[in-house]
Amino acid sequence: MQEVKLEQVPRHVAIIMDGNGRWAKARGLPRLAGHRAGTENIRPILEASVEFGIEILTIWAFSTENWRRPEEEVKGLLRILQEMIRRELQELHRQGVQLRHIGRLDRLPKRLQKQVLDAIELTKNNRRITLNVAFDYGGRAEIVQAVQRIIRDGIPAEQVDEALISSYLYTAGQPDPDLIIRTSGEMRTSGFMMWQSAYAEYYITPVFWPDFNREELYKALVAYSQRDRRFGGIKDDYCYA
Repeated sequence: MQEVKLEQVPRHVAIIMDGNGRWAKARGLPRLAGHRAGTENIRPILEASVEFGIEILTIWAFSTENWRRPEEEVKGLLRILQEMIRRELQELHRQGVQLRHIGRLDRLPKRLQKQVLDAIELTKNNRRITLNVAFDYGGRAEIVQAVQRIIRDGIPAEQVDEALISSYLYTAGQPDPDLIIRTSGEMRTSGFMMWQSAYAEYYITPVFWPDFNREELYKALVAYSQRDRRFGGIKDDYCYA
């Protein structure tokens, strides 16, 4: 595939990493093998994101609904996250990656909570790229928790506006995603970043996440660069007949 210079590159790309289980099933492997393959794919996509000039990459690794999966699969996913942090943290730090967690932390095992917090602390001053890991994340839950915190802080109703709500979300201080990619071909958002995605561009690919490589990311960025983003307005040169 002959690459051309991208006309515009999104600052913030978010990915719904879907299809690990189906990828494994197609190969006669257990579901956890698919999750491991998906985890191994994060580093190449992170490196490609840096290459293309993306400033923030958000990956959805585990939803608030994923707790309903079989206990063995849930335990396996938690174990994979622990292993990934232990194996990758120092190299990610060396490469200038700032790690952030978005989602609930309190429901994770105490040891894993400490690993996540230590990783955030270690990399907090890195500026090459920010990697948001959405683990135990749900879009509705995020908004509910933001409203609860606003109420607890005693903020009067007349002071509540979009900027205030944004400041109480997990992504406070970050720009909203410009592009949201969903792998495996599913045509739904599953509540991912419901508030932040109001004007995001979507790109759906049938490719399962473990097979989503640099070339597939480039295709998504090409599609994005061809979009006409108006944010509810119209172009200055557009006129009605």
